[in-house]
This record gives sequence, C-alpha cells and structure tokens, in this order.
Amino acid sequence: MTSSCPKDRGRPREFDTELALDNAMTVFREKGFHAASISDLSQAMNLTAGSIYKAFSDKRTLFLTVFERYTSLRNTQLRQQIERVATGRECIAEVLRFYLRSSHEIEGRRGCLVVGSTVGLLTLDEELATLVRQAIMRNKLFLASLIERGQQDGSVPPGIDAQAASSLMLWIVLGMRVAGKVENNEASEATLKLALKILD
Repeated sequence: MTSSCPKDRGRPREFDTELALDNAMTVFREKGFHAASISDLSQAMNLTAGSIYKAFSDKRTLFLTVFERYTSLRNTQLRQQIERVATGRECIAEVLRFYLRSSHEIEGRRGCLVVGSTVGLLTLDEELATLVRQAIMRNKLFLASLIERGQQDGSVPPGIDAQAASSLMLWIVLGMRVAGKVENNEASEATLKLALKILD
C-alpha cells in the first residue's frame, strides 16, 4: 500500500504507508502521544515533517490512524492465537500467554499503545480518551465471552461471576503490560497457572 506526499516542490514522493505507520507506532508506544515529537516521528518514519503533515494533517490524526492499525493488528493476532484451542478455559490460557509474551524483553519495553494511552487518559482530548476507553472495554467483553464459553463447555465452573472474573483478568493483563516497561517479565507457565486460579 502506498501513498504520496511532496518530496520537493512539484514532485510527489511515494512511501509505504503501512511501514510508515508501523514505525510511527513504535514511537507512540515508547513515548506516548504527548511526548512523541514530530521530529521523533519524522526520523522513525523516514519522512520530512512536511510529508507527515501532507499525508496525515497533524500528529493527532496520525495517532488516530496508528491506534486503529495497532488495535486491529493485535486483535487479529490474538484471535489467531485462540483458534487452535477448543475450550473457553484454554482460550483464556492462550490470551494470558499472548500478553505474557508481549510483556517480555524488547516487546515489553516498547509497551502497549492502549495501556500507555490509558495511563495518560486525563491528558487526552475527549475523542481520543473515548477511543482508548472503548478499546479497554472491548478487551473486557472479550474476556467475559471466553469465560462464558468455558461455562458452556464445562471448562469453567458455572458459579464463577463472568463479569467480575473478566475485570480481574483485565487488570492482570494490563498490569503485565505496565510491568513489561520496567522489568524483563518471564513468560512462565507458573505465572499463567496462578492467573488461571481465578477460574477455579
């Protein structure tokens, strides 16, 4: 996928839009919306500031585009992760493994764009803040649906409160991503087993 922006006067410059967005994504993940400067983005995207403004209008629009791409990619990756397992409980275990791996080494230090934006929620304008809240709530509803699926297939006890358990699971996965910024989390099965005790 390509887009065009001015390389110099009167001559359009073509660039790989998806690659440029992925490079901008790294900057926003590491620094957050406010701390990411146009200079940072320009260097990462290998575009001039003028080219960025021409293609995306402003930093806010660029962030919105990146945020949409990030959540879409992550949701696709997560759903692919759980396609190969049968029960609701196994799906939840795969979700936890997914977040554990995402909180490990360089991926962990880069951080989660949704979680990082949640931390700075009060400094975002209402539209951006609503976008972040909706992403968080979709995660919670997804976890609740997996718990309910587990109750239907017998892998999760019927007495478990799906809404309360999904909230606790959400806090765990969000905490994993925050901790991954400051320490080298180990993607261990012991951690996974402890988290799954919520469903016992």
